[in-house]
This record gives sequence, C-alpha cells and structure tokens, in this order.
Amino acid sequence: MSVSFDISFADAAEINGGVAVLLKTAGDGLPAGAAIADPQGVVARAAAVAAYKAKAYTTLDILAPQGSKADRLAIVGLGATAKIKPETFLSAGGASLPVLKGAKTVTVFLDPPEVDVSGENAADFALGMLLRAYTFDSFKTKAGKNAKSGERDDADEKEPESVRVTIVTAAADAAKVAFAERQAIAGGVLLARDLVNLPPNVLGPVEFAEKAKALEAVGAKVEILTEKELTDIGMGALLGVAQGSARPARVAVIRWDGGRKDEAPLAFIGKGVVFDTGGISLKPGAGMEDMKGDMGGAAAVTGLMHVLAARKAKVNAIGLIGLVENMPDGNAQRPGDIVTSLSGQTIEIVNTDAEGRLVLCDVLWYAKETFKPKLMIDLATLTGAIGVALGKHHAGLFSNDDTLSGELTESGLATGEKLWRLPLGPEYDRIIDSRFADMKNSGGRYAGSITAAQFLQRFVGDTPWAHLDIAMTAMDSLKTEISQSWASGFGVRLLNEFVRAHHES
Repeated sequence: MSVSFDISFADAAEINGGVAVLLKTAGDGLPAGAAIADPQGVVARAAAVAAYKAKAYTTLDILAPQGSKADRLAIVGLGATAKIKPETFLSAGGASLPVLKGAKTVTVFLDPPEVDVSGENAADFALGMLLRAYTFDSFKTKAGKNAKSGERDDADEKEPESVRVTIVTAAADAAKVAFAERQAIAGGVLLARDLVNLPPNVLGPVEFAEKAKALEAVGAKVEILTEKELTDIGMGALLGVAQGSARPARVAVIRWDGGRKDEAPLAFIGKGVVFDTGGISLKPGAGMEDMKGDMGGAAAVTGLMHVLAARKAKVNAIGLIGLVENMPDGNAQRPGDIVTSLSGQTIEIVNTDAEGRLVLCDVLWYAKETFKPKLMIDLATLTGAIGVALGKHHAGLFSNDDTLSGELTESGLATGEKLWRLPLGPEYDRIIDSRFADMKNSGGRYAGSITAAQFLQRFVGDTPWAHLDIAMTAMDSLKTEISQSWASGFGVRLLNEFVRAHHES
C-alpha cells in the first residue's frame, strides 16, 4: 500500500502525539525546535549514549521520550555544517521516512543549529519525503503479502493510508509557494517510475500512448500517431523494429506552449521500447524480464512534460516518444535487412538488438523537420556499454554543442542526477559505415555507447543536440535516500532544472 502525505508548512506548531522530527548537524548544538519537542533534554542524553554523531542522513529514534508530548522523537543528521548544500535537504527529507514507522501525524522542526533554512530548502525536504515514500505494489494482493509475512489474511494493515505532516519553519510562507512546484516535480517523477515499473503485458505501445494522452488533464496538447500514419510519413527505421510484434507502434507528441508565441520549442525525445527481447538477435534469457524498463527514456520525457505543464512553466516544449515492442516472430526484421529511415538515409541491420537507435533516429528527424526546435535532447536506455564505462553513478552525455552540454552537466550536479560527457568524432563515425547501405546500426563491441551516439548524430543536422544514455540509471538503479524503487525516474528532475535554470522566459 502506498502512503499519501498531507504536507503543510507553519512557522510554529504544538505537538500532540505522533512523531517529532529534529534535524541535527554534527557537533553539540541542538535545533531550536528541541525546546518544544524535547523540553527535558532527552536528545542530548540519547545521542551521547548511542554515540550518535549526526552524520549526513543517519537517524536516531527515541521512543516515549520523557517530558515530551510526542510519542517518538526522530533525529535526522545533516553532517558537518560546512558541507550542507541545497540538495542536502532533499536527501534529508527522504532519510526521515524510515523512522516514521506507521505514524499518522508528524511534526518536522526544520531549524538545524547554525543553518539558515530557506523556503526552497523546506520545499525540498518535503519533496524528498514524497519521493522516498513511493512504492510500486499495485499487483500485490493482501493475501499474497500476508502469505509472505506469515500473517493472517485478516491481519490489520500496519501502515496508515495517509500521514499528516507539518513542517515548522520560519520560512513557511516562501515554502508554501516553492512546494507547489515541488508537487509538480513529484508527480512527474512518480509517473515515470510507474511507467518503468509496469509489467509489459499491461503497458504496450498503445497503452503507453494512452498514458501520454492523459497529460491533457494538466494542460498539455497530445497527438498520437498511429501505425498507418507512421507508415505514410515514412518512419521505416522505427517500424522495422515494431514489425515482429503483434502490438502496433505509436508515436506520441506532447506539447506544452507556455512560452512566447513566436519562440522555437525545446524538443525532448524518448526511446520507448516497451519490451525488448533483442528480436532475432535474441538476448540471453537471464534477466530478460528487466527489459520491460527499456522505455525509461520515454517515461522520463512523459514525466518531464507532466512537470512542465503542471507547474505552468514559461517555455515552449515538445516531448516526442517512439513506442514499439521488439519481438522475434516470423515477420521480425533480420540481420542483413536494409531499412529506409524517415530522413531517406538507409540502414543495414547487423544486430536487431541495436533497436533503440532505429526508433530514435526517425523521431529525432521528425522533431527537427516538423517543429524546428531550438535544441533537441534525447533520452534512452540505449547501451549496456554505458554501464561498463560509468556504472550506475552517472548517465552518459554526448553532444554536438558545448553550451548545451555545460548546461546539462550543471543541472545534473544541482539535482544529483549526474552526467558525464563522452567523446564524439569522425574516427568513431567511420565504424558504423556499411558496405551495403549508408550506415549500419551497430559498430560492434568496442566504444559501443559512442558509436550509438554517432549513429544518432547523423539525424540531427545543425540543431544543438544532446543524447543521454540512461541505461544504468533509469532502471535497476542505485538505492538512494529519495528512491528505493527499481525504477528511479531518472531525468525528470534533471531536465526540469535544465529548463528552469536556462530556458524559461
């Protein structure tokens, strides 16, 4: 069961049961809120007994504290004062969740010693709570959960359905304003996580397109291109991937027109392979179930467009997602086939498991030619090679524009969704030249992430462009203070910050 949070901000509050949360920095100082939550100094004594040093995101749980009106006191460490950054409050909000333990009311005193807390900091703390609280258990029945835990079928639920949280801060008014945007961000991230976590028999191309269409509820304009329309347009590369599946391809075009009427849009393109068997170049069976997440790029774009529309961003933006399933039936494309892309360039298929770039190349060209965007950014769970290079700590960044690359890198550092730029160049481009067509869809084992990006670059022309390879950060990702989910929603916060910091009018 997912717990919902009713979060409010106040400049003062009284405690009447529940959990009181105090933020503590390393050292002997105590937060001002301790005078209300802990009038008899239990925190200092408990910290000494437990040798608690308030290292960043560590917690101390004090049950039935003497003299306090709270049922429990929860201490969340922020670490050394000199090392506190804006993102510290986001992670601290997430770190507070495990110590709430079924509480129905929570009072957070956001006044750590020697730290000036802004409304933005308070809103980030609340966002961290929302992101950490996410669970994906829609397909778990009560009976199944109880069977696993050994409980009776009629056992009471241990977690409340909702938790009322009051965040006490001197910057309460500013926090209320900032939190409205954070709620939009949370909605986009959690939407992206849901999409990646959903099973492939539930979320096919048509169903994913319907999820995109639902963004009209927050003010976006959405057009769905059907298989017939894609055929008429000439998206031969994308349709080649889809031809082995019984489920038809779709392309969703999501528009948010929040900027000046005459301003060129930003274009965000997502790879949406809802399930990837590898096609005729079949993947190994072990771990293939994870390939339901091969649409993490499309999920991030969909989540981003939700955020921009929900917070009424002052920008023109278009999200385009190519939705296909890669299956190995008798009609599937073969190694050796040659397809004609929307651009007119021909592609020799040497590996049907190098399919994501075939989807992206047609959608990139369509975005460039149809909307004349100011810039294009694509996101894709494109290559396993990016994991070999960077692990799960950074996504790969490739770009033909230094300014765009710098802005994205900066936004990644600001949000903790970090990017690392890798090279492009003619020596890599030659690797994907084909004997029989204009190019081949795989350059082989070496520099696999780079040659995939080189392939995409052939479809962007002079438009400033960046490619984010999120194969290791969007799914089966690192567990953090703000995400314990298999699907992280990587890219939503990053790109929202990129838009906010650099491109809103």
